[in-house]
Amino acid sequence: MDKANSTIETQAKVNWRWRKIKDELMMRVVQVGGAAVIGAIALIFIFLLSVVYPLFEEPEIHESARYQLPSAALGPSLILGVEEQAEIAFRITEDGSVLFFDVSNGQSVVNYKLPISDDDAVLGMRHVSEASRLLAANLKSGGLLFFKHEYDLEFTETERIIHPKVVYPFGEEVIDLGESAITQFAVGENEDNLTIFYQNQNGELGLIGFEKASSFISEDVVLEEIDNSFLNSSHEPVALLVDPEQEWAYVLDDRGTLALYDIRDVASPDLQEVIDVTNKSSKPTSIEWLIGGISVLVGNDSGVVSQWFKIRSEGDVPYTLKKIREFKVDSSAVNKMTSEQLRKGVVAAAESGKVNFFYTTSERDLMTITATEGEVQHIAIAPRSDILLLEDSLGQLSAWDMDNHHPESSLSGLWGKVWYEDYQKPDYVWQSSSASSDFEPKYSLIPLTFGTIKAAFYAMLFAMPLAICGAIFTAYFMRPKMRTLVKPSIEIMEALPTVILGFLAGLWLAPYIEQHLPGVVFVLIFVPLGIILSALIWWRLPFEIKSKIPEGWEAAILALPIITIVMLCMSASTVVEGALFEGNIRIWMSENLGIGFDQRNALIIGIAMGFAVIPTIFSIAEDAIFSVPKHLTSGSLALGATPWQTLVRVVLPSASPGIFSAVMIGFGRAVGETMIVLMATGNTPVMDFGIFEGMRTLSANVAVELPESEVDSTHYRILFLAAFVLFMFTFFFNTIAEVVRQRLRRKYATL
Repeated sequence: MDKANSTIETQAKVNWRWRKIKDELMMRVVQVGGAAVIGAIALIFIFLLSVVYPLFEEPEIHESARYQLPSAALGPSLILGVEEQAEIAFRITEDGSVLFFDVSNGQSVVNYKLPISDDDAVLGMRHVSEASRLLAANLKSGGLLFFKHEYDLEFTETERIIHPKVVYPFGEEVIDLGESAITQFAVGENEDNLTIFYQNQNGELGLIGFEKASSFISEDVVLEEIDNSFLNSSHEPVALLVDPEQEWAYVLDDRGTLALYDIRDVASPDLQEVIDVTNKSSKPTSIEWLIGGISVLVGNDSGVVSQWFKIRSEGDVPYTLKKIREFKVDSSAVNKMTSEQLRKGVVAAAESGKVNFFYTTSERDLMTITATEGEVQHIAIAPRSDILLLEDSLGQLSAWDMDNHHPESSLSGLWGKVWYEDYQKPDYVWQSSSASSDFEPKYSLIPLTFGTIKAAFYAMLFAMPLAICGAIFTAYFMRPKMRTLVKPSIEIMEALPTVILGFLAGLWLAPYIEQHLPGVVFVLIFVPLGIILSALIWWRLPFEIKSKIPEGWEAAILALPIITIVMLCMSASTVVEGALFEGNIRIWMSENLGIGFDQRNALIIGIAMGFAVIPTIFSIAEDAIFSVPKHLTSGSLALGATPWQTLVRVVLPSASPGIFSAVMIGFGRAVGETMIVLMATGNTPVMDFGIFEGMRTLSANVAVELPESEVDSTHYRILFLAAFVLFMFTFFFNTIAEVVRQRLRRKYATL
C-alpha cells in the first residue's frame, strides 16, 4: 500500500513539474508574442516617422564656387541663366554675345553672337518662357529678337557631354516695332500666340499681338501680326508684364500703383483697375511673375516683397487685385527677384547684398544669406532648384548649392487655411497634381481627416444600433438553438472581403438608392415605426396565441413585417417621386432645398461600411453580454426584477466594458477601412457633412495616389504623413478606449 502511494506521489510530482514547465513555456511564448507585437508597432511608427521627418527639415545652402565673370572684358551681364543639369550656365552681354560657361569653375565652354549689326546693341533682355527657354532681346535699333538656348547631350563610355547652342524659333529677323528705341518691354507667349507690350521713347505704351503660323517652305514658325494698339499712362512706368495666356497686362508706375488691363482684344485693351500696391509708404523697385503667370510679386524700397493676384469681384469690374501675403527680405530696397521654374519659390535680393529665399504657398522663409560684397545684379536658379547663381556689381559670380526638397510643407499649409491662386478666400484644399507643370500643389490634410471621420460616423450610426441591439437580443433573449444559427451566421460576415462590399456598393447599391431615394427615406421612417407597432400588436395578442411561439423566437416573426414594409416602401418610391417631386427628387432637392446629391455619398458608405463593421461589434458585444455570470441574472430575477430591469441594471453595466471595447474596435475598423470608401464614394476631398455628399478618406487617398507619386517627393512624403496621422489617430482612440474599459471594469467588478 505504501509503495502504491509512493508511486502515485512520484507520478503526481512528475505531472506537476511538466505542468510547471508547460506553464513557464507558454508564459514565455505569450511574453515574446506580446513584445513582438509591441516591437512591430514601434517599427511601423519609426518607419513612418523616418519618411515623414524630412518634410520639416530646414533647407540648407552653401557656396560651392566663386569666380570672376567669364569673358569679363565684354562687360557685365544683361541676363543670367542655368540649364537643367546645373552644369552649364550662360550670360548675355550688351554686344549680343551669348557666353556659355562651366558652373563649377567659370571656364568658357562656347560663345555665340546674336545676329545683330556691329553698330547695334542689346539694351535689355527678358526671359519670355523659362520652361521653353525662350528669351527676347531689346535692340538699340528698336526691334526685338527672339532666340532659345538649347542643349544637346552626348554620351561616351565614361561621361556625359553637354553641347549648348542658340536657336531662333521665329527666324533670325528682328521684329520691327516701328520705333527708334524701346525703353522697356514684356512678352506673353503660348503655343498659338505671342503678345508684345512695350514702352517707346515718347512714353507711349504699345501692344502688338501675333499669331504663330507654320511656314509653307520649312517647319519654322512665322509670327503674323493680328492687331496693335496704344495705351496712355500719365505716370512713368517702372515695369510691364503680360501673362502667358495674354489675357492680362500689368503696368507698375513710379507712384506705386499697379494698373490691370484686359488685353484679350489687343485692338481695344480695357483698363480694369488701378490699385496702390505700396500703400504710399514706400516706392516699388521691382516686379516679377510667380511661375504660372497668375501671381505678381512686387518688391519695394522697404525690403518687402508682396504677392498679388486677381479674385472675382462683386463690383463693376469682374476681377480685382488682392494682396495675399508679404515677405520681409531686408531693411534696404529689393532690387532683384526671380521665381523657381517648377515651384512657387522666390529668391529676392536687397541692395545690401542680402538674399532671401521664400516659398509663397506655405509662407515659409526658407533661407537667408549675405551672398556678395556688392549689390546683386542678376539671379539665376537652375530648373531643378539645386543651384543658385548670383552676379554682383563687383564683376563676380558665385554658385550656391541648395538642399531644399520640400518647401511646400509647413504646419500652416498642412493643417491651416491657405489662400491659393485663383481662390476667392483661404480654404482647406487637397489637390496634389495637375496636367500643368506650373500647378500650385495643395496639400491640406484637413479635408481628408474630415472625410475619414465623416465616413466612420455614418458607418457607426448605421452599425451601432443594429449590432448592439442584435447582440443584446441574441445573448440575453434568444433561445440557445436559434443562437447557434444566428451568431455564426453574423460572424462569418467578417470573412467577406471588403472589396466585394465596395464593388456591390459602388455598382449596385449606389445606382439603386439613386433611383429609389424616396423609398429609402420611407424605410428609415417606417421600419422603426413598424417595429414599434409590431411590438404593440404582439403585446396585445392573447396568451393562447403567444404561447404557441417558442420563447426567444420572436425575432423570426418580426422579420416578416420588416420585409413587408421595406418592399412596400420601395414599390411606392417611383409613384411618390412622380407625384410629389416632379419625377426627380434629386433635382427637386437641389432647386428647392439647396441640397446637392452625389450618387456615391455618405449614405452609401454608411450602409456598406456598416455591414462590414456590424460583425465586429456584434461578436465582441454578444460575447461580453453572454459572459455575464448567470448567478447575477438569476439573483436579480429571484428578487422580483423583470427581465428588462435585469438587463438594464445588471447585465448591461456588467458587460459595459466589453460593449465599449466592441464599439471602439468597430470605430477603428471604420476609420482604417480602405476598399469600401475607395469604391463607393466619389473620392472628392470636400468638407461637407451632408449625407448625400461624397468624401475622401486618409486611407483611400493613400491607396489612390501613392502608386502614382514620385518616390521621396513632397507628395510621396505627405502621403506617408497621412498614413502616420491615421496610425496615430487609431492608436489614440484605442488607448482611450482601453483606459475607459479598465475603469468600467473596475467600477462594475463588485457586481
